[in-house]
Amino acid sequence: MTTDPYATAAASAGRLTELTGKPEHDVAVVLGSGWAPAATALGDADAEVAMDDLGGFPEPTVPGHRPVVRSLRVGDQNVLVFLGRAHLYEGHTPATVVHGVRTAIAAGCKTIVLTNAAGGIQDGLAPGQAVLISDHLNLTGRSPLTGPPPPDGYPSRFVDLSQLYSPRLRAVAQAAATTHLAEAVYAGLAGPHYETPAEILMLRSAGAGLVGMSTVLEAIAARHLGADVLGLSLVTNIAAGLSAELLDHAEVVAAGQQAAAGLGDLLAAILPGVG
Repeated sequence: MTTDPYATAAASAGRLTELTGKPEHDVAVVLGSGWAPAATALGDADAEVAMDDLGGFPEPTVPGHRPVVRSLRVGDQNVLVFLGRAHLYEGHTPATVVHGVRTAIAAGCKTIVLTNAAGGIQDGLAPGQAVLISDHLNLTGRSPLTGPPPPDGYPSRFVDLSQLYSPRLRAVAQAAATTHLAEAVYAGLAGPHYETPAEILMLRSAGAGLVGMSTVLEAIAARHLGADVLGLSLVTNIAAGLSAELLDHAEVVAAGQQAAAGLGDLLAAILPGVG
């Protein structure tokens, strides 16, 4: 018998409400590789919950991801901060990969902020730079909406993705940033290996300016449930074949740690305006 992922998310949300003492949250932030230190800039947590206590969350196996959810107040909003995420390349199903955003939306969140570490393809992007995601290419070959149709009371699985990454939220982010944020199309691949130079050239010809191994399934799941989505990438390296540097995950995490203070300040400036 197939477990209903929506019921699983609702159960996790109920447990989250119980453990945080907050009946509802407004915004969820998912922190990607290297982003976790940025959480400090958002303020002290009112509650910190182990994902294992919520049900449905696997133990992260990727350096830079922690199995913890923080609940805190930013401006007049209750914010959930996920310090880790699941990936397809860890052997998880799409339903497991998107369980965090489904749980957040079941807990009341109407805005989902997805962050990640990405390789830079677009000319002019540099390591340490934050870039807004304007659209994506889902090249994982997977969707969180496959399988049985959603239960009664949930939207149709045939969701429109024309404005998947909210223009309104991108405008909020631009207004909050101290300098103009570049925008680019994010290509999401399954990983865990990095791309070949030929694949990067293919992605560039298809219009991608960023490449990574997360985000796209979560964005689809969030939009399906009616949430507004903001995507923010940290460029941690120039993509394969576009520089002489070889790629290494430890350097990806290190780049995030070096940029953590600025990333945290950026998120802290953006979040009060996203509700």
